[in-house]
Amino acid sequence: MAVNIGIIGASGYTGAELIRLAATHTEMEITYVTANQYRGIRVDELYPHLTGITDLAYEAFDFKNAVAKAQFFFLGLPHGQAMKVVSMLLDAGHQVIDLSGDFRLNDAATYEAWYKTKHANPELMLRVAYGLPELFEEKIRESAFTSNPGCYPTGAILALAPLLANKLVKLENLIINSLSGVSGAGREPKPETHFCKIDESLTAYKVGGIHQHTPEIEQYLSEVAGEELALSFTPHLVPVNRGILTTAYANSIGKVDLDKVIETYNEFYKDKPFVHVLPKGKYPETKNVIGSNFCHIGLAYDDRTGRIIAISAIDNLVKGASGQAIQNMNIMLGFPQDMGLKGIGLVP
Repeated sequence: MAVNIGIIGASGYTGAELIRLAATHTEMEITYVTANQYRGIRVDELYPHLTGITDLAYEAFDFKNAVAKAQFFFLGLPHGQAMKVVSMLLDAGHQVIDLSGDFRLNDAATYEAWYKTKHANPELMLRVAYGLPELFEEKIRESAFTSNPGCYPTGAILALAPLLANKLVKLENLIINSLSGVSGAGREPKPETHFCKIDESLTAYKVGGIHQHTPEIEQYLSEVAGEELALSFTPHLVPVNRGILTTAYANSIGKVDLDKVIETYNEFYKDKPFVHVLPKGKYPETKNVIGSNFCHIGLAYDDRTGRIIAISAIDNLVKGASGQAIQNMNIMLGFPQDMGLKGIGLVP
């Protein structure tokens, strides 16, 4: 029997993507969706591409109604709101995946400094699993509560983790540049994402180490490296709907044989179904992963500067959000990781 799924905060792109992906998952059924702003409106009215996929209408969140209708919950709430709902669901014996940033960091003070919001539930930071399956599968499997990674951290951590885990690069002067499609800014219109603003234009934003995903990337790459590190992260907005292309630069330790580095990546991601390391001389393109839960990684070595360059491509709404959330759900419920996630990139 399929697991009944509730999505609390389901009117954004991640909620719609969860519903789209669930349509091909044989063991999950969306039975409860909330969006206070759109209560009473059918999902397929807000998202016509879901016509014939669901006949649900958005509801205002009500705890008793939620737990009566669903067994497993995804939270698509804005930062600062998920922390108010999680403990109620966990205390009632339900499993939860949070797609906000409320529980990605392991320290309340750090969260409050970067998200400018008082954390209402810091004790849960010690109970949550970080939902990057390629690194933390066992923790996810054993946990009732998983925090889904940010889209930028997913691409950045997957690009650099093998280098740090195998002590191939120095921890100083790590640089990460990421380019994201506009859907990463969410469904609600904003002046900075207006068509006339972004069309035919590229722009960096939150420059100078101030993006809220910076401490998340640092925290988990530090865990991989076994010691604290700091890095420079600069996000960019590009005029496409979906996709994140991340280019990471790391200073090598000793002489580099790129073929052996690629072998190291292949070994690191062996048996990880959604990470593909590309052959030497091949580099990721967002077009090849759009609509899929895959991450493509390509590698190069700059002999002149002594830098290893790792490039990753993901779909920010799938591997960077909803697809990874379903991957985590599959692990938590004992399903195959790729259940409902076997779709490949939409080319052309």
